[in-house]
Amino acid sequence: MKELTYPFDGAFLLKNKKKIRRKLMEEKVVRIKKKIAVLGGSTTDDIISMMELFLLEQGIEPEFYQSEYGRYWQDAVFGTDELLSFKPDVIYVHTTSRNITEYSLDMNNEPSSYQEMLKRQYEHFYFMWEKLSEVYACPIIQNNFEYPLYRTQGNRDCWDYRGKVNFINRLNLMLSDYASEHEGFYINDINYISACYGLDKWLEPSYWYLYKYALNIYAIPELSFNVSNIIKSLFGQNKKALALDLDNTLWGGVIGDDGVSGIDIGMETAAAEAYRAFQQYIKEQKQIGVMLSICSKNDYDNAVAGLEHPDGVLKPDDFLCIKANWEPKDVNVENIAHETGILPESIVFADDNPAEREIVSSQLGIKTPELDNPEDYIRIIDRNGFFEVTAFTSDDLRRNEMYQQNAERAAVCRQYENYSDYLLSLEMKAVIEGFRSVYIPRITQLTNKSNQFNLTTKRYTQQEIEKVGNDKNHICLYGRLIDKFGDNGIVSVVIGRIEDSALHIELWLMSCRVLKRDMEFAMLDSLVQECQQRNINKIYGYYYRTKKNAMVSSLFGQFGFEQLEADENRSKWKLELSGYINKNKVIMVEEGEMAI
Repeated sequence: MKELTYPFDGAFLLKNKKKIRRKLMEEKVVRIKKKIAVLGGSTTDDIISMMELFLLEQGIEPEFYQSEYGRYWQDAVFGTDELLSFKPDVIYVHTTSRNITEYSLDMNNEPSSYQEMLKRQYEHFYFMWEKLSEVYACPIIQNNFEYPLYRTQGNRDCWDYRGKVNFINRLNLMLSDYASEHEGFYINDINYISACYGLDKWLEPSYWYLYKYALNIYAIPELSFNVSNIIKSLFGQNKKALALDLDNTLWGGVIGDDGVSGIDIGMETAAAEAYRAFQQYIKEQKQIGVMLSICSKNDYDNAVAGLEHPDGVLKPDDFLCIKANWEPKDVNVENIAHETGILPESIVFADDNPAEREIVSSQLGIKTPELDNPEDYIRIIDRNGFFEVTAFTSDDLRRNEMYQQNAERAAVCRQYENYSDYLLSLEMKAVIEGFRSVYIPRITQLTNKSNQFNLTTKRYTQQEIEKVGNDKNHICLYGRLIDKFGDNGIVSVVIGRIEDSALHIELWLMSCRVLKRDMEFAMLDSLVQECQQRNINKIYGYYYRTKKNAMVSSLFGQFGFEQLEADENRSKWKLELSGYINKNKVIMVEEGEMAI
């Protein structure tokens, strides 16, 4: 829905929130359901209503708990029966500089006095976070603090130990340190978004005096959108790839008409510098694991020549796919999705041409941000939060490399008439073992990102993964796959719950980048072996249909399970382990960590 894509009209959204919500709820979309507790240090009604709109748009159907006005700390520390029974999946603490209570200006005080104020203020929040984590064991999102409305000392306020600006800067750094040291704790950076919005407008005091809103009511959509981006990232609703046009998107001009020497890129003109800055921004997206592809109506040779321009930042080998031809762009985007093994809706299409954006959006239902002026391209894509990072693993850093290696594997596959011979030629090795603490972030990430090869699509927070991984009544396995082309990283996760002498599979997933390599059979063999060692004699498997996981609807049947019951939305299966014969014939499974 374009109304919910940045840049949006805050006043329009607030005025039409009921109509927009009704329209979103009428869409035939399967959304994941999550419970969100909002603990507010000021009025939060419209913050919640805006969060709901953005989350619905992002594939999450939220249910909210809301603290009474100003009772964020009391609800967090002492709890309420309602909050305890609510069992939130996420807690958002909406506090602002209005909730800084320990700072007071006294120009006669020594530095130690202000240091003590800072310590007391931090401990106020620290105690609350620790209590929330202990009781609810779910992700916590905490605002940092925006700057004050005024500076008593003027510019000196930012460096003098007595200044409130200095106090807030140091308090924000303490929050950052806590976040870096505690998994499952995330900062909603209102210090940044208030600066983007404009501090004077953000802090318009009439909204505080009239309604006890700590920010301008028309800025609430900006705040709520920022929080929703964190939540959708936590639960695997991020986008994964950028498909980029070339002419007037990555450079100025039309290379087919102007030639390589005539396109605008580099440092010679203002426009050329804007395009170069955009290319640099896109290059940085690759660093956080965003997959890059080209989707351009162009001759292939012209496209490659443009990407090899000496003043450009992006080069041909930065892209997994280069679709430079005269096919419709929606067809090319679909082909990019197919070749990279992701769903089309995981792709963001960036094109300066509004007609092309409309065609791709209407045909595929994917995000197509409005790129009208090159100097705004970075801001538009960045502020939309398509690729919000809440966890970053070594696999993210190597994602483009991994998919490039997949292309090499596909090239080798074409040389073999017998597919089994091809699989054997890959010289695959796997480690399959119980969860290890060092891999918990990646395992959590997989549970929230994998949609196609995912039998139950159950989502887990990092705390939940740690809990089941340490529970003797669960069997939890991860699988890592390496072949002669490189390390695919952790690609599969299985979680099963033990009841009596049976195992009930709660989660079975695999990354689509290792499809058709028999990793699922290697995982099944290891799971059966683990069950037999624990005197478990049967495994029950469950499949829950979603819009995206039809490819695994018959997986348990392929494994040799007996179907017990089924309807159009779910099925239940059973495997008796007596006489089980291993199914993996092409992967060598090793114990412990492997050296590449």
